[in-house]
Parts: sequence; structure tokens; C-alpha cells
Amino acid sequence: MNKVKMLIAAAFAVMSLISCTEKPEVTVEYLDVNANNISGRWELVEWNGAPLTEGTYVYLDIVRNDRTYTMYQNLDSFTNVPHKVTGSYYIEYDPELGAILRGNYDHDSGDWAHRYIVKDLTADQMYWVAKDDPTFIQKFVRVDSIPVE
Repeated sequence: MNKVKMLIAAAFAVMSLISCTEKPEVTVEYLDVNANNISGRWELVEWNGAPLTEGTYVYLDIVRNDRTYTMYQNLDSFTNVPHKVTGSYYIEYDPELGAILRGNYDHDSGDWAHRYIVKDLTADQMYWVAKDDPTFIQKFVRVDSIPVE
């Protein structure tokens, strides 16, 4: 009888060790795409699945209240001085595609080249996919500050 009790106790011990080593499932909390959830400071870290070339950057400061943005980038600059661009953005909703972001530039520079479907928005990252070219994908991550302001 003692052997049976010891076997049962050993089985419970093994079961408890196995259950302790299981990794908890990681759940990602996706956010609704709205002015509140996309507001803040963002850095473009990937363009079409590849990281930006070393030394280049794009930062966005998206403002919720007046639906404006400031972009700091050096992609088209021949100096170390950042190119600062400002404008307004708008969020539209499509029943099939979801939230679509479009915008314009201040100073009569016109509309953005693309409208973007915002995908996989979390507290820390989001993807923009060009509505007219689904291979044109940008990944942004949230940052605490913009180092080139």
C-alpha cells in the first residue's frame, strides 16, 4: 500500500513540475484605429520588410486633438539637417479594409502619395499598408522622444 501511495505522490509531483514549466500564451492586444490610439511619437523601422538604411530615419509626431502631424526625416536630405514636414491627417473607415489613413502636407504640397490601411495597431507598433499597393508596407514603433526635434 505504501508503494502505491508513493507512486501516486510521485505522479502528482511530476505533473506539478510539468505544469510549472509550460509557457503562458502571449496574447497581443490590438487597438482600434482612432486618433487617440495612433497619437504619439513613432519611428519608421521597416520599409517593405527591410530595416531602413543605416543613418536614415523617419519620425512622426501625431497629434490627436487637431489631427495634425510633424514628420522629421532625412531620406531626401543631403545634409545631416532633418527635413521637417507638417500637415493634417484623416481616418476613414471601410467595411472591408478597416481604418484607412490619408493626409496632406502643409504649404500647398498636396496629398500623400498613398492612402494607408492601418494594421495590427498595438500600444507599441503599427503597420501601414498602401491601399493601392499592398506590397508597400511600413512598420512604425512607438518611441518616447524624437531625437532630431
